[in-house]
Amino acid sequence: APYVVETIEVDMRPEEREQYEISRECYTDFLRKARISFQHPSGWAIFLRRTSESPEGRKAFKAYLLQKKLSQASGAKVDRLWELIQQHKGDRMLVFTQDNEMAYRIGNNFLLPVLTHHTKLPEREAFLKSFRSGEYPILVTSKVLNEGVDVPDANVGMIVSGSGSIREHVQRLGRILRARPGKQAILYELVSKDTGEYFTNQRRRKHRAYEGPVVLPDESGQNSAQIN
Repeated sequence: APYVVETIEVDMRPEEREQYEISRECYTDFLRKARISFQHPSGWAIFLRRTSESPEGRKAFKAYLLQKKLSQASGAKVDRLWELIQQHKGDRMLVFTQDNEMAYRIGNNFLLPVLTHHTKLPEREAFLKSFRSGEYPILVTSKVLNEGVDVPDANVGMIVSGSGSIREHVQRLGRILRARPGKQAILYELVSKDTGEYFTNQRRRKHRAYEGPVVLPDESGQNSAQIN
């Protein structure tokens, strides 16, 4: 299925940006003082160990989590998501988030069905059935639909936040590529401008999914969709 990937850089709200910069400075200052580099294969493990050894380290770890959350779940992203939803009325959309909290926040704000690992199987099946019939044109999910669930009617994907994993990204792209003939698929990535999330996105975009044909396996493991 033909597809388009569009990255949308979103300016954080002023109060979010201020909190982000303060938290980011605390976290990166600790990295410098402890001489920890994430370029090193054991960098993350060293960071976790060192942050557990002192009050300063624990403060730095909390700052790390906060700056990450602010960039991934900014209110500005929610505002931009609503604009895209209005723009794509009539399409079938999957909205992806990194965590359940953001998924439920979006669902509550816009009165949309939410699928998480907490969703009971009967309810999940009912949501998917309603999505395929068009009763629910939008589904919000954290990681339930990354793999193992076929949703061939979706033609628009919106990544509000993610882990930065290339595998996760290709799986999410695959959700909207199991398409009916002639369907144009589009995947939006909402990225907070000038944040660690932005640079993670830039690294991920070097993957071949952005550059040339990629063949995605179907649910049986056979090749089913070529990304052009």
